[in-house]
Amino acid sequence: MTATPTKEQFTTLLEPLLRALRAVDVDAADAAAQAEAAAPFRGELVEAVRGPAIAAIAGDWLLPRQNAGIRFGRVVKDLHGFSVDAVLMAAPGPRHRHPNGEIDLCFATQGEPRFDGRPAGWTVYGKGSVHVPTVRSGEMLILYFLPGGAIEFGV
Repeated sequence: MTATPTKEQFTTLLEPLLRALRAVDVDAADAAAQAEAAAPFRGELVEAVRGPAIAAIAGDWLLPRQNAGIRFGRVVKDLHGFSVDAVLMAAPGPRHRHPNGEIDLCFATQGEPRFDGRPAGWTVYGKGSVHVPTVRSGEMLILYFLPGGAIEFGV
């Protein structure tokens, strides 16, 4: 089992991953494939984050808030042009809009979960997209990378 990292240690682990994701065009039809090419889900950059992220679920800093059975928290406000939020969910979350797009790194934590119909891995939403994030058939820890930190709730 991986030791629980501090927030600062985890942020340091995210840096190379976020540098790689800067090249992803969130509006491209193959945006998720671009994310996979930049940082393969079973590759070194993601593996460096996966264990510590899952270990941090048990700590007090990654997911300090809860609403409607969903635990969540802000990891960092701005790192290489992205804000990073962590969400642990097994049900629908709040509807929101992505003014600058959204890149999601989804880790299965229980069952055979699917995020918006997709298995663990990368999911990307283009600029201006709106959705109700939904996990079914299990539980996922999702790291949300928001370009420019832009997100709008209540849309």
